[in-house]
Amino acid sequence: MSHGGASWHTAAVTTGLPASRITAAELPALRRRISAVLIGSQILGGLGVAVGIALAPVLAAQVSGTEALSGLAPTASVTGTALLSLPLAALMTSRGRRAGLVLAYLIGALGAFLVVTAAVVGSFPLLLLGMAGFGAGSSANLQARFAAADLAEPERRGRAISTVIWATTIGSVLGPNIAAPASRVFQSTFVPETAGPFAWALVIFLLAGALVAVLLRPDPLLTARALASPATTTAASRSLRAGLAAVRASPMARVALVTVSVSHTAMVSIMVMTPVHLGHHGADIQLIGLVISGHIAGMYAFSPVMGWLSDRVGRLSVIGLAAGLLCCAALLAGTSGDGHARTATGLFVLGLGWSAGLVAGSALLTDSVPQEARAAVQGLSDLSMNAAAGIGGAVAGVIVSRLGYGWLNAVVACLLLPMAALVLRRAVARPARDAAKV
Repeated sequence: MSHGGASWHTAAVTTGLPASRITAAELPALRRRISAVLIGSQILGGLGVAVGIALAPVLAAQVSGTEALSGLAPTASVTGTALLSLPLAALMTSRGRRAGLVLAYLIGALGAFLVVTAAVVGSFPLLLLGMAGFGAGSSANLQARFAAADLAEPERRGRAISTVIWATTIGSVLGPNIAAPASRVFQSTFVPETAGPFAWALVIFLLAGALVAVLLRPDPLLTARALASPATTTAASRSLRAGLAAVRASPMARVALVTVSVSHTAMVSIMVMTPVHLGHHGADIQLIGLVISGHIAGMYAFSPVMGWLSDRVGRLSVIGLAAGLLCCAALLAGTSGDGHARTATGLFVLGLGWSAGLVAGSALLTDSVPQEARAAVQGLSDLSMNAAAGIGGAVAGVIVSRLGYGWLNAVVACLLLPMAALVLRRAVARPARDAAKV
């Protein structure tokens, strides 16, 4: 990216700021400010998602009248996240990150409102519709990691992405712990206690949207686009069709998409069935909560380390590490039997593998496509990862019910083999290609 001599005027026009000229000396402060805003919105967004989703299965069981349908609430949320990925990416492509993130938080707030309304009137279809809209909060959190990379220097993109992912830890850890107090606020009101967290999520999403709307200025994507190629970028070059073409033209982009999708699918498939496995072997709710908390810590708390490694030793090396960690996690969890400590260790390693794959894969994807096509490609990435994970979570239940938890982990390990093979192939091809250029 060229900093010197780039015109600030184009970015100023698209963001509504006074026209002036940006200098290389001003960019570091701008990066820090945008990162701070994104971190704040991630904390709020993660809190909103976590506080609501914690009691979603319980609420679904109450509204539907059967526990058999309780799993449809989180499934609807994941489905909403996937379906909204492309429309939000299209909006960001044309209007910038701020417009897309604000809309996502507003849809998430509307979804939370519909969930509360569904609980009051006892409508299960309305509950599922609300949960699908609620999934927009997760879409915003996912897209924020790419917003952090828009203005980051290429050699620091991994760290920029990982910092925003790390911020999600705060909200994700606090959310489940305040779900119960959030419910008690609505005692003796017409709102069921189990719907109370969604009322709080509504407010939290509105706060996150307001934070982004007011403070995410200038828009990082539009600014980066103006600095990179203000005169040559066209609407056609930023379309979703152009994004697909960019992926087809870049082997590394395809590796990145496979990495993100497979890592997320592997994590979700094992994670969603682990509480069932632990319950079958005598674990109580408190122990299950501790295991999942350790898993979440592995996912988010160490993401800055993964970002640093991604920038220092290379994206492909960290993707290889992700494949190794995820396979190790499947081995540990799949052979745990009634050993709760072994299961907990496997879930913690599973979180580390997911973190390595998401951070390095996201950075590689951003590196591998033209700047003007990045928003569209990133939307495709979120669509593919959430769609694949939704299918994986559904299939995981079938595998465990028919074959057992051990077989699920074996299937996940086999799923990782194509990802490892792609990384190895590109790692071998890159030195040969570089040598041919000399």
